[in-house]
Amino acid sequence: MTSEINAAATEATEGRGIGVASLEEIAHISGLEMLQRLAAGDLPRPPIGATLNFDPETVEHGRVIFAGTPLFDHYNPIGTVHGGWIAAILDSALGCAVHSTLAAGSAYTTVEIKVNYLRPVTTATGRMRAEGKVIHVGRSFATAEATLTDEAGKLYAHGTTTCAIFPLSRRAG
Repeated sequence: MTSEINAAATEATEGRGIGVASLEEIAHISGLEMLQRLAAGDLPRPPIGATLNFDPETVEHGRVIFAGTPLFDHYNPIGTVHGGWIAAILDSALGCAVHSTLAAGSAYTTVEIKVNYLRPVTTATGRMRAEGKVIHVGRSFATAEATLTDEAGKLYAHGTTTCAIFPLSRRAG
């Protein structure tokens, strides 16, 4: 099953390659430009997207949509998609909505996330969309909200976040 996931992830990258953009590549562009370049395939696909089978679909100032399809490998022991997959796609939409508002040289990290799970997700649920929208951006902190829906618009989960904002030069790693 792992080889099937890796093959699907490789196919989904559409030639972009999986990786993390270097500090030199992103230090002088805004968060919005970075995310637009990521969505366009001009920057490498982050490993988390390949592993969990989701990617940015729409990138606007203060609003980002991630889309993906949960796989059987994302199941928990009771036969539904693990809440961690749901939290991860919501966290990506939430954090990137905040990131889309940041100036060049700024970064963020999630300080707190709250997820409300409304109904189970399975592979039969199909493609899902997590839409994140900024609520507030200040000098040091930002907040955002997100929803997770299926293709028919049915709500499966929603969440909120608080993110810390700091100089990109302080990025860990």
